[in-house]
Amino acid sequence: MNTNKSTKVLTEYKKKSLWSETWHRLKKSKLAMFGLVILVVLIVLSLSAGIIYDYDTEVIKTDYANARQWPSSEHWLGTDEMGRDVLARLIYGSRVSLKVSIISISMALITGGALGAIAGYYGGKVDNIIMRIMDVFLAIPNMLLAIAVVASLGPSVFNLMLAIAISNVPRFARIVRAAVLGVKDQEFVEAARACGAKNSRIICKEVLPNCMAPIIVQGSIAIASAILVIASLSFIGLGVQPPKPEWGSMLAGGRTYIRDSNYLTVFPGLAIALTSLAINLLGDGLRDALDPKLKR
Repeated sequence: MNTNKSTKVLTEYKKKSLWSETWHRLKKSKLAMFGLVILVVLIVLSLSAGIIYDYDTEVIKTDYANARQWPSSEHWLGTDEMGRDVLARLIYGSRVSLKVSIISISMALITGGALGAIAGYYGGKVDNIIMRIMDVFLAIPNMLLAIAVVASLGPSVFNLMLAIAISNVPRFARIVRAAVLGVKDQEFVEAARACGAKNSRIICKEVLPNCMAPIIVQGSIAIASAILVIASLSFIGLGVQPPKPEWGSMLAGGRTYIRDSNYLTVFPGLAIALTSLAINLLGDGLRDALDPKLKR
């Protein structure tokens, strides 16, 4: 009993030490912390959007008498072609981009991670079947596959999430499979087998927890890519549908007036670029912090 208790305490201590050390090393990267600050500010703004702006009157309701007003003290980022506040629509649009990207990448991570773990752990025919199917999907460009899915099912938020998830499943499957192959023959996995643990328990409790570093890094980078895909699909009319605000659809609406009211495309473009940059910087920082070869 005492031995089991000591082992449990030691395991918890190691986990805390790992994440404490990762956070300590992440804080040393100024670029990663810059990306984290921008991301936190964006999340706070998106969560408090309902307090700052009224959705019906400032985001949805049209006011053609005040259309295309340049930035002023009343409208900090101006108004769009229908008289709606650009800043309010940007903040509400961040809700859509963050929610859709996080949910879709989580779906891809769960599905692709499960397939990759099964393929890597069991090997043989199971590995060949799963990975050859993944190769077929990988042969199709990410954006083209997403367009095909949304065009087939119809434009909606759910179909958009499904399209992004399907296009990212093969990448997570490959990354998890490679990580599992490097872990499954180690001593602690053999010890679990010797104790009579089931394969499902070994995969969930022993193998996957030791493959989290590449999964976390790929997940953060995939979220940034998903935001670009969301904006691209909305730009061509296959994503979030008006009047719901989304950065890509705001770009599409403002391109007609790019000569006279270029702020209509500048501000949504900056929002997309800054968010993607922040997530990529944080992902690079996490990769360096979680890489044991870079430990000092």
